[in-house]
Amino acid sequence: MGVRHMGKEGTHSGHRKRVRMEFFENGFSPNTPTHKIVEMMLYYAVPRKDTNNTAHALVERFGTISGILDASKDELIKVPGVGECTAAFLKMIIPIARIYLAEKSDDSEKRMGRDDVCRFLMSRYFGLTDEVFSMVTFNGKGNMISYDILARGNANEVHVSARDIIENALKRKAACTVIAHNHPGGVAIPSEEDIFVTDDIKAALDHIGVKLLDHVIITDDDYVCMAISKDYKGIFE
Repeated sequence: MGVRHMGKEGTHSGHRKRVRMEFFENGFSPNTPTHKIVEMMLYYAVPRKDTNNTAHALVERFGTISGILDASKDELIKVPGVGECTAAFLKMIIPIARIYLAEKSDDSEKRMGRDDVCRFLMSRYFGLTDEVFSMVTFNGKGNMISYDILARGNANEVHVSARDIIENALKRKAACTVIAHNHPGGVAIPSEEDIFVTDDIKAALDHIGVKLLDHVIITDDDYVCMAISKDYKGIFE
């Protein structure tokens, strides 16, 4: 009679199956330990090794799931057990989530109001850790023509010129536009430079007959519309 030996691979396989079935049945609860969630995430980047120690190491190094997902590739691969494949897997999660949110909030086929535009923009800026300047263009009926990223900066600043705005407005044959940029990890309050740039862009667009509807300042979980803020709405009149 043969004796079947259950090696580490079989043990890990059985454990992973139990965890996977539990997830399908119950999902993650608010009480699910962070390292357990990370451990399960790592199953799909590390197919045949115990990921428990790596999960603990990631949580110890970065503190939270958001901290792990926001970490750079170079920071991730310094953690024992994390190679380039695992780092690539972890770095894909936020961009995929951003695509999901963008598709769920896509109102481009209908006339968009201010709330629709802001919801649309929040989905596009989800998880970004550097400043990005973008532009949403509309036709005369208020339907969206395009969403374009015009400039990418670093965590503290991004530079765009009125010429960039004009060229894109003409390219898209826009009747009106909303511009936006983010303050990663900051507050949704326009800086003096933001106010100056908005005024400059408004004057440039007026010159070619394109209406600047708003400049939206976005943070991780908030936004401000300058056009309806009592301190800045005079720019748009």
